[in-house]
Amino acid sequence: MQPLRSFAFNAVLWSSGAALSLWCAIIGRFARDGILRGAQRWARISLWALRVFCRITIEAEGLELLPEGGCVVAAQHQSALDILVWLTLLPRPTFVFKRELRRIPVFGPLLEPSGMIPVDRGGGRKALLAMVERAGQAVADGRQVVIFPEGTRVPHGVRRELRHGIAALAQGVEAPVLPASTDSGLRWGPRAFNKRPGPVRVTIHPPVAKTLTRDELLAVLRQLYYD
Repeated sequence: MQPLRSFAFNAVLWSSGAALSLWCAIIGRFARDGILRGAQRWARISLWALRVFCRITIEAEGLELLPEGGCVVAAQHQSALDILVWLTLLPRPTFVFKRELRRIPVFGPLLEPSGMIPVDRGGGRKALLAMVERAGQAVADGRQVVIFPEGTRVPHGVRRELRHGIAALAQGVEAPVLPASTDSGLRWGPRAFNKRPGPVRVTIHPPVAKTLTRDELLAVLRQLYYD
């Protein structure tokens, strides 16, 4: 039964995503904010289908810690579900994404016009500075910058070396940096078709101190993500 439920969910996920991507490609020529609103609508539809078909619910803690306006969220990343979650939990999210995603048909070309921030992982210091500059602009515009320090989806219970981009943001952007942990991989694996019923817990933690060094910041994130 669960494979059928997962099939039904994936049908909604992909069909609604394709339809709204086409809609956003049209409306984005006239109103760029419409692209983000379209993405958030897709996320709400998808989470509804996830709850109805796969019996997966989202339990978020610490939302009261989010400031009004701009901030940086350093989120643990176990599943594609995390994208849907942050699109719905935050009012105006801006994701840091690897620039290769721009090649995805229809969806990819919409990322930058919607305010998302591409990063060249092999670009070294120059790429980090460009990311920090664009993140600063997003925060100044009242947006919430979401970065995944693990750099990719990591199976639940697996440890991964964290990337240093989050430290560059913490030091270079004048905004609170809030870590966020999740166990989404228990219900939806990194590339899994089948989804497992049950709650997904997302926890937003208090902002980290601005005085932390890079190594201290990464140590705090590792403890919140893996311990």
